[in-house]
Amino acid sequence: MVHDVLVVEDEEDIAVPLMRTLEREGYDVTRVSGGADAVEFVVGEAPAVVILDLGLPDMDGIDVCRQMRSSGYQGGIIMVTARAGELDRVVGLDVGADDYLAKPFGLAELLARVRALLRRSAIVVSSDTTVTTASGLKIDAASRRVHLGERELALTAKEFDVLAVLASHHDKVVPRETLMNQVWDQNWYGSTKTLDVTIGRLRSKLEAAEAGERVVAIRGVGFRLETGTPA
Repeated sequence: MVHDVLVVEDEEDIAVPLMRTLEREGYDVTRVSGGADAVEFVVGEAPAVVILDLGLPDMDGIDVCRQMRSSGYQGGIIMVTARAGELDRVVGLDVGADDYLAKPFGLAELLARVRALLRRSAIVVSSDTTVTTASGLKIDAASRRVHLGERELALTAKEFDVLAVLASHHDKVVPRETLMNQVWDQNWYGSTKTLDVTIGRLRSKLEAAEAGERVVAIRGVGFRLETGTPA
């Protein structure tokens, strides 16, 4: 299967070798130089992965990521930037990025991260599995959609994957290591803070939807999905 990758980068000396490397690996690569064009592209084409530079000429990459997620895009987003501070990483993850890579970076590492995102885009539960909780939350792995009654919850790829794993072990604690291995990758390069940020976004969306499900943190162990009134 050929995967589509969108490269959002305005600097030629970075974009050209990156595109050549991705194309040699068999990816179908499209490049845009601005944030507005990137948002328009993902709405129309829905690539499997977006490699997003934060320093764009027309708008900040954080806003680009936020607009992509608001538009319903559920593919993988890897932010690439010279901003290496922890706060910048957390903000990027909080608006919906799946990964964060600081410049300068090695092309081999970026390719490994792209492969990891694509591997995990196929949810770890079987493709014909549908889980419906006692509160009526329906997680459909085949369509990768979540419904509460007639209402669909808009989740990112990682939010869906985390919810699907937790729901398949409903009322049981899922260790942090299990979530990282199954949703990200056993060879994940990044910080486990990525998991905490994703859990935080998932909690907020469940609460906003009044889903009747809450994600409980078990200190030092992991997380549990249970039916009950959000705290």
